[in-house]
Amino acid sequence: MPDGSRVEVGNLHKVFWPEPGLTKDDLVRFNLRMSPYLLPVVTDRPLVMKRFPNGIDGKWFYQHRSPDQIPEGIRLAVVRESPDRADTEVPYLIGGSLQTLTYMAQLAVLSQDPWFSTLPDIREADMVALDLDPMPETPFSKVIEVARWLHDELDKLGTPAVVKTSGSSGLHIFIPLPPGTPYDASIIFCQILATIVASRHPRTATVERMVKKRPTDVVYIDYLQNIYGKTLACAYSARASRFAGVSTPLTWDELHDGLRSGLRPEDFTMQNIFDRLGRVGDLWAPLRDDPPADLHAVLDYAGP
Repeated sequence: MPDGSRVEVGNLHKVFWPEPGLTKDDLVRFNLRMSPYLLPVVTDRPLVMKRFPNGIDGKWFYQHRSPDQIPEGIRLAVVRESPDRADTEVPYLIGGSLQTLTYMAQLAVLSQDPWFSTLPDIREADMVALDLDPMPETPFSKVIEVARWLHDELDKLGTPAVVKTSGSSGLHIFIPLPPGTPYDASIIFCQILATIVASRHPRTATVERMVKKRPTDVVYIDYLQNIYGKTLACAYSARASRFAGVSTPLTWDELHDGLRSGLRPEDFTMQNIFDRLGRVGDLWAPLRDDPPADLHAVLDYAGP
């Protein structure tokens, strides 16, 4: 590493993505090359590890607790998974270094899944997300439609937002929050927006939590990903999709034009993402730089 520390990696020829034939070595190189974009997204955030020891076709599992023995230069912090219970304290890997990106690749962590808050203000969400999750029979065109409707509502509120592919089959819309926003307030904010769109477009969008009660061709607007301690794969992260997708920020023009242009998640992969970054730059930066949402405005907008 640039500071002289070392992170040992092994079994680099292990195939993680069979269809494009990408290996652990490809993941290590991807993370290092993507680090100028990826590190600002995860810095100071606890990371949940979604591990695929035998690649995307093998068994996988979530891991919150850091391994006992970790390489030099990797940051740890003890985090309460239930904010008011001391007995839920767990040592987490904290994002922000090349060492951590490399070590997570060694552990077969294919995506970066950070919290919605940063240390030391772990109880305060600094951003919120609407996760557009299509049912199995839902075409991606419907996901685009729902994202467009949500953006229209956000525009009416004057609320800044950024959109990205999930790297799999959905889309994520992220919104910056004011300092000091508790997690409960962020959930209510997203619940109002999701419910407005789902009530106006019930044949396409839903907020029904029970899968068996949803139609098989709708988009679930998941606002509960914003619960304290829950995570989503972040921007610029590799994903465990068959096509080796990358969770890729889009412009809103790209999104609104997506039905005409034939926008697909498969357009953004580990193999082609760097050409795109050279053309469009860091489309995720506005999430850090734009003024935050006005939470009172959405309450007024929703009405009594």
